[in-house]
Amino acid sequence: MTEPGFGVYIHWPFCLSKCPYCDFNSHVAGAIDHQRWRRALLAECAWFRRQTGPATVTSIFFGGGTPSLMDPATTAALIEAVAAHWPVDPNVEITLEANPSTAEAGRFRDFRAAGVGRLSLGVQALDEAALRFLGRRHDLGEALHALDLARNTFPRFSFDLIYARPGQSVAAWRAELGRALKMAGDHLSLYQLTIEDGTAFAPAHGRGDFHLPDEDAAAAMFEATQEMAEAAGLPAYEISNHARPGAECRHNLTYWLGGDYVGIGPGAHGRIGGEAWRQHRAPETWLAAVERDGHGTRERLALDPATRGEELVMMGLRLTRGVAWAIARDVVDAAGLARMEDGGFVARTGDRLRVTPKGRLVLNAVTAELLA
Repeated sequence: MTEPGFGVYIHWPFCLSKCPYCDFNSHVAGAIDHQRWRRALLAECAWFRRQTGPATVTSIFFGGGTPSLMDPATTAALIEAVAAHWPVDPNVEITLEANPSTAEAGRFRDFRAAGVGRLSLGVQALDEAALRFLGRRHDLGEALHALDLARNTFPRFSFDLIYARPGQSVAAWRAELGRALKMAGDHLSLYQLTIEDGTAFAPAHGRGDFHLPDEDAAAAMFEATQEMAEAAGLPAYEISNHARPGAECRHNLTYWLGGDYVGIGPGAHGRIGGEAWRQHRAPETWLAAVERDGHGTRERLALDPATRGEELVMMGLRLTRGVAWAIARDVVDAAGLARMEDGGFVARTGDRLRVTPKGRLVLNAVTAELLA
């Protein structure tokens, strides 16, 4: 995929519990009126069609939260609505995120029948103690069962793992990743644990309740990840994402390549025609707004050329392919670029600016230098 395409993101904000590392817009709810939520999501879908014009949809992504808690009939209705409102690419990618604790063969079959062709499983660890530390509701057996169900139900599946956990050695991560690679489909997302403000881990880490591996150990785990995944036929195409060639997540590439996309649901973001769109974050606030106005948009921001260029560079540098020099040259700081090139952190190859393997270890710092 070289063109960004046009994506539709649908946010289901509810989870059975809140993981301590998670800073996504997810909420624990005792009871959910599925019919009411279906009506609201469908209403906002129709409203956004009037804002975008007849763009061809190349991907639909159900994120969260835990979208596998959604009624499969709601998923089917939304996929049908997207196809009714916009032209749809014959090879459209339709992804749904799921947690192993909600993996049931019947529900997975219902999601597949609804049109979902790609499942993304939040496994996060193949270690019982690590799963408990990360606050996951599933155990290792449930994770392995969910992976088997995904493999046998969907044409494509991916799963996530988190590494650089407290007490984790490079050797332990190599062993865990080796096991994961043997079970992988065509895509893996491999994230380093970071402590985000507003999460339960933030104050615990601040108190010294646990310690992350030091920078050298984390860097060694990152390098082992790149080496092992590539050797298994899943090279990195983005800083934390690996895929067999041609199996990259089409929806996420729309973000990273700077394409337009619609964001439906509480807290969802979108980019349409040079504007950033942001939805009300609180589920009840969003729901009330949709029922009152037909949409839950909180804010629309026009993106000036400089802001848009910086966004394209920030997103593009996450990709192994880098960003077009024609875009980067008008945005990057010349002195910062010289320092990063001299230090071997970035390289201009042909008509593209790329971050080198050395630079990928410190991507945020490299980006800050380039956009100073």
